[in-house]
Amino acid sequence: MDSINREQADETSGDLSGREAVDTIQELVSRAETCFFCTTPASSKSTGTRPMNVRDVDDAGNFWFLSASDSYKNADLERDSAVTLYLQASAHSGFLHLRGTATVSRDKVRITELWNPMIKTWFTEGVDDPRITVIKVEPSEGYYWDNKHGNAVAGIKMLIGAAIGRTMDDSIEGRLSV
Repeated sequence: MDSINREQADETSGDLSGREAVDTIQELVSRAETCFFCTTPASSKSTGTRPMNVRDVDDAGNFWFLSASDSYKNADLERDSAVTLYLQASAHSGFLHLRGTATVSRDKVRITELWNPMIKTWFTEGVDDPRITVIKVEPSEGYYWDNKHGNAVAGIKMLIGAAIGRTMDDSIEGRLSV
């Protein structure tokens, strides 16, 4: 690797752990709100990948979802609790990939905390629908890609870079250890 590439790699490296990793995860999720929730399929009826709305990311970095007890996702998790989450906050920034372990419960207090009236679309009996379960995903590792100065600055740098024929990279990326 030549010195320019090495310098650029040092500037874009942003491995994070602990509180810094959780803060980055929470910020990216607040922009994305949804993710691809990937499981190991328990049957040929499940592809193992589906979009899910992230209901919360707590201060420990755990993801919280609401799910139906009779869903393919819950059947997949009963067989194998390993999950992978993929998020994209915008067209050009805020990408996140996480691996973790999921647990499913029927914690009524947590269901009430995560509830939103729009969710009645899937749980027609409301917050007391007997099919509602809570999925908690505890991430163990991951990787993120983002920009350093926000989308406006990154966009301006892209325009200037294209006009002058020079890379003005505004990206940062790194491993996440929660």
